[in-house]
Amino acid sequence: MVYDLEPGDGSTPAMHLRFRSIDEAEPGAKWKAHLEEAWPAYHRWFLREGESKRPSYLRSSRMLAQYMPELVPLWERLTALGGGGDHVARLLSLYRPTPYLAGCSQAVWSRPDGAEPLLVRNYDYHPALCEGTLLLTAWHGTKVIAMSDCLWGVLDGLNEHGLAVSLAFGGRPDVGEGFGVPLVLRYVLEFSRTTEDAVRVLQRVPSHMAYNVSVLDASGAHATVEVGPEHAAVVSHDRVATNHQRHGLWPAHAVRTATEERKQVLEQRLDDAGETRAGFIDGFLEAPLFGTDYAHALGTLYTATYAPAGRWMELRWRDHAWRRSFAAFEEEELLVAYGPDGSSPVPGPAASSTAALG
Repeated sequence: MVYDLEPGDGSTPAMHLRFRSIDEAEPGAKWKAHLEEAWPAYHRWFLREGESKRPSYLRSSRMLAQYMPELVPLWERLTALGGGGDHVARLLSLYRPTPYLAGCSQAVWSRPDGAEPLLVRNYDYHPALCEGTLLLTAWHGTKVIAMSDCLWGVLDGLNEHGLAVSLAFGGRPDVGEGFGVPLVLRYVLEFSRTTEDAVRVLQRVPSHMAYNVSVLDASGAHATVEVGPEHAAVVSHDRVATNHQRHGLWPAHAVRTATEERKQVLEQRLDDAGETRAGFIDGFLEAPLFGTDYAHALGTLYTATYAPAGRWMELRWRDHAWRRSFAAFEEEELLVAYGPDGSSPVPGPAASSTAALG
């Protein structure tokens, strides 16, 4: 993987991303190898605004203990695996991290006939700034399958209780006191069982930037939670979330990301009685949901589908897919190329053992 470029910096983007699926119940050699590979770029990100802009170790540890105390022993364990340094600990706390923006579209597919509900999402970002790592863990006794971000955070994921979550940038540039939302989603999947549980966490734990979080559980209960640093969490039963919130619109970002257009398209497809589940998922691989402006962090890196009732998930690219479940999780690697026409696997062996990580 390449992590060096910043979105929109004018450089020629690295248009390849290696995806990996890793099975490691407890933090160990595989996670440590992942950290060591990604650390130089994450360290640069941590220091991008200057070290004084990042909260101290004391404040970071206090905030983590105040809002997510159950995570503290794991945070300390991961910090130790990372060498125990001050910067490692502060970065992993994800308390008021360096700001970052992304795109994303997400929706809950459900039908009144009792068909299995799904959470479907596109993750839109720069290929050079995504870990591309799907982790199966059991760090607190609950199995979790999740796309990793910030080394132990979650972009989207599912736990063995049948709870699925995903995030989308909320379309506002405000930065305040709070945590990077990927860590909040990790906390949700580690300790929540239902949508109601997840909503309570999202209402209580502060987010340092605006995000829209979609939640779906095995019973079919769903919610969209709009979080941000300057307002209380807004909870709705909306089935669609893109990149704007009720608390305000960032007009330039809204136009650039077509957030309102994408939301309208998804709502129309959900309301269409003739729309099939397969067709709905396929629609995420086409415009306007599928983006190709990778150089400005607005290209679709993958489509994810989560089935809480069936306890399975799938990552999709054009012409390729990974299906995973808690009963059947294979370790693989896949190199994906990104260009003006979208994404496609690089010709050659699609899968290889990740044993080298151990």
